[in-house]
Amino acid sequence: MKASVDTRVWTTLTGEKLAEDAVEVTGPESVLPGTFRVEEAATTSIAAATLAAGELLRLRGIEPGEVSVDTRHAAASFHSEQYIRVDGEPVPFSAPLSGDYRANDGWVRLHCNYPRHVSAVCWGLGVPATRAAFEKVVAAKSKFEVESAVIGAGGAAAVLRSREEWLAHKQGQASSALPVAEIRSLGPSEPVRLFESDRPLGGVRILDLTHVIAGPVAGRVLAAHGATVMHIGSDRLPTVPPLAVDTGMGKLSAYVDLESEAGRSRLRKLVARADVVLQGFRPGSLVAKGFSPEAIAELRPGIVIADLSAYGWEGPWARRRGFDSLVQMVSGIADEGGQTAGLDGPGPLPVQALDHATGWLTAAAIMTAVRRAATEGGSQHVRTSLAGTAEWLNSLGRKEAGPDGFDGAEFLEDADSPLGRLTRVKMAGTLPGSNPFWVEGTRVPGSDRAVW
Repeated sequence: MKASVDTRVWTTLTGEKLAEDAVEVTGPESVLPGTFRVEEAATTSIAAATLAAGELLRLRGIEPGEVSVDTRHAAASFHSEQYIRVDGEPVPFSAPLSGDYRANDGWVRLHCNYPRHVSAVCWGLGVPATRAAFEKVVAAKSKFEVESAVIGAGGAAAVLRSREEWLAHKQGQASSALPVAEIRSLGPSEPVRLFESDRPLGGVRILDLTHVIAGPVAGRVLAAHGATVMHIGSDRLPTVPPLAVDTGMGKLSAYVDLESEAGRSRLRKLVARADVVLQGFRPGSLVAKGFSPEAIAELRPGIVIADLSAYGWEGPWARRRGFDSLVQMVSGIADEGGQTAGLDGPGPLPVQALDHATGWLTAAAIMTAVRRAATEGGSQHVRTSLAGTAEWLNSLGRKEAGPDGFDGAEFLEDADSPLGRLTRVKMAGTLPGSNPFWVEGTRVPGSDRAVW
C-alpha cells in the first residue's frame, strides 16, 4: 500500500481542503515495527508543519513549491533523541526506576525520569528508591492503589488500560472528542505586520517555555523555519540531557526564575516583545503565576499563545501530569501493542510518537495562527495534547508491521555547536521556496541573556 498523509489534519488546522496530491510522499508505508500507523502520523504531522510554513512564504510573495516528505526520514525524526551524539558519543542519562511494574491485578507504569517524581513514588508507596523495593511493594498492591498513591504524592503514574476501559472512563470520553489541534481567537487586534524575510518565520520572536519532547520539538521546528526562538529554563530544574541537546537546535537559551517576582517581571518584558508564547507547564501552573492566555494577550495584543498538555483541557484529568508513555498506557495503545506482539504486559510504540507528532502539529498550528494574526488580526490561542494525538493515531487504522532495527543513518548530519560537534537527524520536510535549516546547533543551557 502506498504511503500517504491524512488530509483531515490540514482541514482541522485551517478549515481548508487539502488536495490529495498536495504533498509528495516517498518511501515505504511500513518502516517501523508494530501495527499502529506511526509512519503516517509522522509523515502527516511533518507535512502539515511544512505546508503551514509554505503558506507563510506565500503570504510574503514567495512561491513555496511542492512540499515533500520521506517516510523513512519522518521515522528517523520521530526517533531523533536516540541518534543525538556530541563529539561522537551518546549524551549520558539514566532513569533506572522508570518502567512498567506488575501489580497483583495488572500493570502500572511509574515515570521516574526526574528526582521529584522518584521522591513522589517513594513517599506515596513508603519505600526506598530502589528497583527491588518498587517491584516488591507494587506486586503487593492493586494497580489502581499504586496509581492513586503516586499521583496523590505529586508523581506520575498510569495503569495499563484496554481501549474499552479507556472509553468507559470519564477522561477517556473527554479525550475522545479532542481534535489534533484547536485554534481560537482571544479577542480583536490590528493585523500583525511580518518583517521582510525570505524565510517563513523570519523576524518572528518565540518564547519557548517547554520541556521534555513535545513542546521543545515544536520550538525546534519553528527555529528551522527562521524564527528567533528563546528557550526559557531554570538552573533549579533538572533536565534530561539527551532531550535538551536534541531539541535545542537553533534556539537561544536563557534562565528565568518564575518563582520570583523579579523573574516574572522579566518574563512579562519578554512577552511584551514576543510574537508567540509556547508553553508546556502543567495546566493551571503558568496561570497561577499571572500568565493566563488572556493576561498574555493583554500584554501583547496580536500574540499567539500555544498550550500543550497531556490529557487535554476537559475532564477530571485535565490538570494531571502526563507523559507520552503514560498516555500510551491509559489510552489502550500499550495494551493493544502488547497483545499484538504476544507480550504478557504492555507493548509501547516503537518511538515516542505522541510526543513528536504533537510537537510537529503544534508547530503547524502556531504557523497557521501566525498567518491568521497577520491577515485577520486578533490574538490567537492554540491548544494541543498528547491524548488528542493518541486519538488521532488510533483513527488512522492499522498496517502490517515493519522490520525491526530501522536504521536512519542516511538522514544524519554533523554540525558544530557550543557543546561540541553534533551528530543529529537532518530537518525533515522539503520546502523548495525556503528549505528549513538551523542556523546553529544547541547552545549551552542558560548561556544567553533573557532579553530580545
